Amino acid sequence: MTEIVQIVEQHIIKETDPRFEVIDKAAFASNNLYNYANYIVRQEFINNDKYLNYAAIYYLVKDSDAYKALPRKVSQSVLKQLDQSWCAFFAAIREWNQQPEKFLGCPCLLGYKDKQKGRNLLVYNNQAISKKAIAKGLIKPSGLDITVETEQQNVDQVRIVPRNGHYVVEVVYSVEIEPNPQFG
Repeated sequence: MTEIVQIVEQHIIKETDPRFEVIDKAAFASNNLYNYANYIVRQEFINNDKYLNYAAIYYLVKDSDAYKALPRKVSQSVLKQLDQSWCAFFAAIREWNQQPEKFLGCPCLLGYKDKQKGRNLLVYNNQAISKKAIAKGLIKPSGLDITVETEQQNVDQVRIVPRNGHYVVEVVYSVEIEPNPQFG
């Protein structure tokens, strides 16, 4: 029986690469959306002890400039990242309440990313990547005037990860493999 696994192909985009500036602008917009949505979630939690999940925050920010600065699918992924971070915070609080000795201190509320230097992850699912470009061996994320060469045809998503002084473009794709009978 075959098994489907995901593999990542990575491309480094350095500051000297002409694509860097385009990516940097989008990662900064992602950072701004993250901070904007996080501010709303934090204020609701601090003032009313109520958590705004992904769906609730989406309806509050979908018409904002911060949300519209990125393609819709990418903005949705930023809000999903934020939701996952808050869920992890709540899970840590529950765990801390049960076993505080496992922690150095009480888990802190989610903070903000740096307003000037902060950059945030960009996730382009397969609906936000040009199918025509993939057929030509290129990755063309929606709303970004860049291309990245690839040999992959079945791309699941592209992640653009900010690093210190460069970006890593991760092309995530699926392949079928035969399980090794020695380990099965």
